[in-house]
Amino acid sequence: QVQLVESGGGLVQAGGSLRLSCAASGRTFSDYAMGWFRQAPGKEREFVAAISWVRGSTRYAAAVRDRFTISKDNAKNTLYLQMNSLKPDDTAVYYCSAGPTPLTTMATGYNYWGQGTQVTVSS
Repeated sequence: QVQLVESGGGLVQAGGSLRLSCAASGRTFSDYAMGWFRQAPGKEREFVAAISWVRGSTRYAAAVRDRFTISKDNAKNTLYLQMNSLKPDDTAVYYCSAGPTPLTTMATGYNYWGQGTQVTVSS
């Protein structure tokens, strides 16, 4: 059974930083891409970043490029999202995901999801 468990969310002031983690288990992910999505109240779930598990190729949403960094630790089967220069608009529930479609920005390309972790950025 595949499990994705996020951690690291919290409350931070604008301009601050947080690092999210996603512990993955239940299968090998060498043929998968891993992604982060977020959903703010009243809004659609949106793509944030993705990384290919083997090659480490990355893709970012324009809104977070140059502020967020996605990375992984293959030995620990853990995905990370380093978030710097946080803005109030970054407030959302952040979800870790895994799927077979390389670096897609579409949520339908991911078939495993974590439960989400809340990130709140105060102004």
